[in-house]
Amino acid sequence: MSRLPFYLLVGFLLITGIALSVHRHVAFEVPWTPGEQRQVWEVEAQVNFSALGDPVMVNLALPSTQQGYRVLTENTASSGYGLAFLEDQGSRQAQWSIRDAIGPQQLYYSVQLLVTPQAVDREAKPPPLPREIAWERPFDTAASQVIERAQQRSADAVTFARELIRDFTGDRQGENSRLLLTQFERTPLLVRLLNEAGVRAREVSGLALDDGRRRQSLQSWLQVYSDDGSAVLFNPVTGEQGKPDNLLLWEDRGGAVLEVQGGTNSRVSFSMIQHNQPASTAVRNQLADDTLINFSIHSLPLEEQALFQTILLIPIGALVVVFLRVLVGLKTSGTFMPVLIALALIQTTLLTGLIGFLLVVTVGLIIRSYLSHLNLLLVARVSAVIITVIAIISVFSVMSYRFGLNAGLTITFFPMIILAWTIERMSILWEEEGPKEVLIQGGGSLLTAVLAYLAMNNPWVRHITFNFLGVQLILMALILLLGNYTGYRLLELKRFKPVTED
Repeated sequence: MSRLPFYLLVGFLLITGIALSVHRHVAFEVPWTPGEQRQVWEVEAQVNFSALGDPVMVNLALPSTQQGYRVLTENTASSGYGLAFLEDQGSRQAQWSIRDAIGPQQLYYSVQLLVTPQAVDREAKPPPLPREIAWERPFDTAASQVIERAQQRSADAVTFARELIRDFTGDRQGENSRLLLTQFERTPLLVRLLNEAGVRAREVSGLALDDGRRRQSLQSWLQVYSDDGSAVLFNPVTGEQGKPDNLLLWEDRGGAVLEVQGGTNSRVSFSMIQHNQPASTAVRNQLADDTLINFSIHSLPLEEQALFQTILLIPIGALVVVFLRVLVGLKTSGTFMPVLIALALIQTTLLTGLIGFLLVVTVGLIIRSYLSHLNLLLVARVSAVIITVIAIISVFSVMSYRFGLNAGLTITFFPMIILAWTIERMSILWEEEGPKEVLIQGGGSLLTAVLAYLAMNNPWVRHITFNFLGVQLILMALILLLGNYTGYRLLELKRFKPVTED
């Protein structure tokens, strides 16, 4: 019979599992190792104004995910105000409203931003060119001469914008530039001149991030669109091209940052602080919205997440059991009983769990030997063993508590039904094969359980299995490959020792 379908299935599971894991790491920035730290900026905007006693409506532009920064969480504080988040053609705003307010008012908005090179700018359409730009005399002549001079030293829209800005800075500032600056603000003036020359541009507002700064204000920046439609950022004061690493574009659609209806003397100031936090926490919010590709446990409530964090470790234990039984040839009492014991050891710690397990099984075997003389039916005998195990665990828990050994209380985490069946199987094995076989299988079970515990309790393994569900497919493929092995086991090779001696 052809094994091709089997190997195709294994290959499909491996490739799919690896692809899902890599995609999750690259697209959603889930780290491969636990404990990784990510840089996070927390920025707070404080809006102050004086209400006139009329209905008040306040619109504040909000930042969005952009190159270098991803929005994690947003919070507001506005006692008595209604709040809504609005989005129109890519522009985000927070809108506060109240029926009646008078006197000084304060509104707060805070945002957490993850510093990440994977974040990209939102797609933005270039602003339309105005149909007509009216200049009063003599500013029309000055504007024409400034545009003509910059065009002579440029080759395209970007170089034209750079030369135009330089004509308004430093020693290159001529009479025409100084004349225009007496009538217009620098950045709106540059936008008008660029539009006059047929170059699409707009004024945007940016915030320079500096750790621990308070009461900072936004700065105006010039966004120019090249001939191919890409946006280039310019500093309108210095003429520097490109976006600085510490610049956060707070409003990038050319609209107003703050609009207040029903109030006067409005202003907005910013405070910021930088800190590091675990990468898993920093990216958790974007993992809550599951898709077919971004399928994760993070969308579940925290209680269910904690449950699945343990359940997803079971395939690791199963892989250890398959490896030890198929390749090494270790004998165990029950097929996957060691995995369940390993799960209990995670809850009880290794030393406490081993002592509790040995005590319960030893006492259970003594009581089971007495039950064997009663000639009970199987169902009744196993039921009696289950009750006995519960009684043993209860007695040991009470005794450990009375002696101040709180660690002994964790013995209740052991699966009682599995312990009962283990005692029953070992008792039957003792009667049929003798104590030697009981020690072999019991010792193999404990050794397997300890090795499975060490593998399942590893912080890196717990992190990988919980955050990358594609690993489950990889484990499935490895178990299928081990299940296809039909050669000698390592413990069977001792039979060939006489051949090597000869």
